[in-house]
Amino acid sequence: MARIAVYPGSFDPLTNGHVDIIMRGASLFDRIIVAVLTNAEKTPLFSVDERLAIIRETFADAPNVEADQFSGLLIDYAREKQACAIVRGLRAVSDFEYEMQMALMNRHLQPAVETVFMMPAEQYIYVSSRLIKEVVALGGDVTGLVPAGVQARLTDKKRTRK
Repeated sequence: MARIAVYPGSFDPLTNGHVDIIMRGASLFDRIIVAVLTNAEKTPLFSVDERLAIIRETFADAPNVEADQFSGLLIDYAREKQACAIVRGLRAVSDFEYEMQMALMNRHLQPAVETVFMMPAEQYIYVSSRLIKEVVALGGDVTGLVPAGVQARLTDKKRTRK
């Protein structure tokens, strides 16, 4: 049976920290599903369809990386996809408390699904989607922090919002 992992998030936008975790997760699991959360309460920069397109473009050469969307309980989605694991990134100690609570609740709801915590490579430890959007909005350069396709789309978004 294939070992499937789900890596959930908003990915608004996808960063090289995400890419690092996805590629390392892809080496640990037979398949990793990058699951874009649909959250009606948030106003994202990129639509769900744009984020899915970015992920598919970025991982076009990685056959065991899949992009999908979900809403509702993550553990229900993981169960539906027959995942054995949920992959979560940890950048700092401040992430840990929230992530631990979520992992324990998911274990309570579905004990067969493990949560695997991964830290991004050192050069991306400070990178977050929120910070990327803020830097771009203020005219900063995010070269090397996001995939080239994301950087081009960020530039286009900034240009169209002016």
